[in-house]
Order: sequence, then structure tokens, then C-alpha cells
Amino acid sequence: AYCYHGQTLLASDKCGEAIRSLQEAEKYFAKAEALCKEYGETKGPGTTAKPSGHLFFRKLGSLIKNTLEKCQRENGFIYFQKVPAEAPQLELKANYGLVEPVPFEFPALSALWTPEALAAFDLTKRPKDDAAKPKPDEEVKPLKEPDIKPQKDSGCQIS
Repeated sequence: AYCYHGQTLLASDKCGEAIRSLQEAEKYFAKAEALCKEYGETKGPGTTAKPSGHLFFRKLGSLIKNTLEKCQRENGFIYFQKVPAEAPQLELKANYGLVEPVPFEFPALSALWTPEALAAFDLTKRPKDDAAKPKPDEEVKPLKEPDIKPQKDSGCQIS
């Protein structure tokens, strides 16, 4: 998130803040990379997963490095902005591209659902009906299959 936020800041000519955001991204990426390598070396059923070798993870590392170098280069000869001591705050609430969720409310209870109606669904008081039981299966008699012999002369020709 800090990487992409840094790119957005660079596009809006806030190069000092972009550098600080990308430095923060680099710090978190190094921490994530160490955890991924540790996860890949653990013994157990999930050893086939190598998160550090995933395409997104590999691309993100080079993207952070390249964007940080670009920001530092441009800040050195174009912007001359100071790099803040603390990282800029990420805006966690998206304000574009998302639809506002409609809060769910349970519908009001119908007046028909009284305690007497609910008690009528007691399965222990159901009638004993033997017709509902499945009938035993009848024995299936084997059928004799016709003796079909392959014919060599079928009239088909391959030319």
C-alpha cells in the first residue's frame, strides 16, 4: 500500500512524501521477505508453498526499488523537497471505485408465526407412517447378452 501511495504522491508532485512512503514500503517489504523465507523453510504439510517466489512478490520488490530511485533522482534535480521524518498516513477508507454497502436489516416478524404455530413443527409428535419407508428392492435377474461377433466385411472402405 505504501508503494502505490508513493507513486500517487509522486504523480501529484509531492516527492518528499513519496520518498518517505517508499522507504516505509521498503522496510515492510524486507520484513515480509524475511517472514516468507522463514515460512518456506519450515517443516510440515505446507512446505510446497514459497510465497517469496510468487510473481506478485518478486515484481513488488523491483517496483519499490525502481520507484524509490526515481523519486530520489527527481527530488535531487527537480523538486528539492525535504523528506519528512514520519511516513504519511494511508487513507484506509476508499472514496472511489466502491459502492456503498446497503445495511442489512431483518424483516419484521409476521403475526402468523405465533408460539402455537412454531410448536406445530415439533418432529417428535409426527405420525408413525409405514408408507414412507422404502420398499425392499426386488432381485434383479441377469439378462443374456446377444452374441455379437465383429465383422470384417462391413462395406466401409478407406481410400
